Amino acid sequence: LLEFYNKGIELYKQRNFTGALAEFRQAQGIDPADGPTNLYVSRCEAYIANPPPADWDGVFVMTTK
Repeated sequence: LLEFYNKGIELYKQRNFTGALAEFRQAQGIDPADGPTNLYVSRCEAYIANPPPADWDGVFVMTTK
């Protein structure tokens, strides 16, 4: 799980959200209930649908409470 998760984080920070999502999905296959993995799956899906601005600093801005 950690191998996939760590690779996903690396790709996420590089703005490669599609690649990161694939890694996080692999991690989900090992432990579907892993909270951090599920969080990043959601964030990758959100950023694939609506990419962050070019000057994105890695911070995820919540739009709902």
